[in-house]
Amino acid sequence: MSQPPHAATALRVLPPSAQPLSAAARAYNLQLTRVDKLRSQLAELDALGQAHRQALHAAVDPLRRQLTQAQRDLALALDEHLQGKLLSRMQADTARAVLCRLARGLAEAGDAAMRELHDRHSPRTLVRLKQDAADALRQRLEAVLGEPLDDEGQDLSAEQLLRAGMERLRRSQDEAQERKRAAAQAKRARRKPGADERQTEQHDADTLLRRLFRQLASALHPDRETDPQARLRKTALMSEANAAYEKRDLVTLLQIQSRAELADPEAVHKLSDQRLASLTLLLKAQVAELERERAGRQSALAGEFDLPEGLSPNANTLLQQRIDQARALEAALAQVEQDLAQVDDTGRLKRWLNAQRDAVMRER
Repeated sequence: MSQPPHAATALRVLPPSAQPLSAAARAYNLQLTRVDKLRSQLAELDALGQAHRQALHAAVDPLRRQLTQAQRDLALALDEHLQGKLLSRMQADTARAVLCRLARGLAEAGDAAMRELHDRHSPRTLVRLKQDAADALRQRLEAVLGEPLDDEGQDLSAEQLLRAGMERLRRSQDEAQERKRAAAQAKRARRKPGADERQTEQHDADTLLRRLFRQLASALHPDRETDPQARLRKTALMSEANAAYEKRDLVTLLQIQSRAELADPEAVHKLSDQRLASLTLLLKAQVAELERERAGRQSALAGEFDLPEGLSPNANTLLQQRIDQARALEAALAQVEQDLAQVDDTGRLKRWLNAQRDAVMRER
C-alpha cells in the first residue's frame, strides 16, 4: 500500500528485488515508523482537547452561569438583610462572612460589583487579601528554594509568584539534570569502548543535516526567483525549512526536498549503511523530541482540564471528568438554590444563619 506524501514512512528504504533489508535500513525504517506514530498521537491529542473544550462549553458552561447567578442572588439577598435591623450581632457577623465568601469568589471571576460589595462588608479589601496571600506564598517559596526570588522587588500577585517560583525550581532541576547527564557521558566515554566511533557518527549526522539544509536554502532562496507565484511557494517552503532545521527535524527537511523535487526518489534506496546510520541517529533524536512533546501536551491537557493526579487525557478520562464536573456543579447549584429559599423566607433566615455558624464551628 502506498503511503501518503506527508507520512514519514514514505521516505523508507525498500528492499532491492527479493533481497532482505540490511540491519541499518531496518533501523532507519523503524525510526520513520515511530515518527509517524508520534505525529499521529500529537494530532489525536490536539483533536481530543478541542473536542473536549466544545463538549465542556455545551454541557458545563450553562451550569456555571446558573450557579454564578444563584450565588450572586444569594449575596445580594444577604446584603439586603444586613441593611435592616432584624438580625442579632452574631447572626449579622455570620451573614457578613457568608456574603464575603460568595462575593470574593465572584469578584475574582471578574464581577466588579461583587468586588465593591465584598470590600464594603469585609474588614480587609480584596487587594489587601491578595497581597497578604502573595506575601505568605513568597515566604514559602523562598524557604523551599533556599534563596530570595530574583524579582527586583516587584509586587507580584500570588499567581505570578507561583509561576516565578516554579520556573526557578524547574531551572534548578534542569541544571542538576544537565550536570548528571554530563557526568554520566564523561564516565561512559572513559569506561566504554567505541566512544570515539559514536562521536564520529554524531559528527557525520550533524554534517549531513547541515548539508541538507544548505542545499534547500540554496535551491529555495526566494530572491533568486523571478516568477511571483514561484517566489511565494519558495518563500513558504524556505520558512518551513528554517523552522525544521531549528528543531533538527530531519523528516520535514527530507519531505521539503521531495516536494521541491530536489532529490531523486530512488536515491534513498541506494544509500550506504554508513549514511543510513547517520540518518537513523538524527531520527532517534527527533523521536526523543516528539516523545517529550507528547508528554508535555498530555501534561498540559491534564492541567487544563483538572484531571486527577496520575490520569492521562484520553476520551474516557475526559468524558468522566466532564460528567463529574457537571454533577458537582448541579449539586452546588441545588445547594445555593436551597439556601436562597431559606434566606428569602424571613422566618427561616435566622435558623439558616445559625446552622451556617454551627457548621463553621464544627469545621474548626
